[in-house]
Amino acid sequence: MDLVTDGQWWFCLKHMRVEPEMGCPNKDRMGPYATEQEAAGALERADARNKAWEEADEEEDQ
Repeated sequence: MDLVTDGQWWFCLKHMRVEPEMGCPNKDRMGPYATEQEAAGALERADARNKAWEEADEEEDQ
C-alpha cells in the first residue's frame, strides 16, 4: 500500500486505526483529514463535540 497521499487521511472505525486514502470503504471511516495526526485524533474530537452539543441541548431545555 502506498502511504503517500494528497492530504487524505482517514480514521477507520472497523480497524480503529489511521489509514491513507486507499483503505477501507468510506462508510467505515471518519474523514478525510489533512494530516495523519488529525485523523488519529478523530474520535477524541468527535467525543468532545458530542459532549458540547449535549451540554448546549441541556442549557436550551432549562
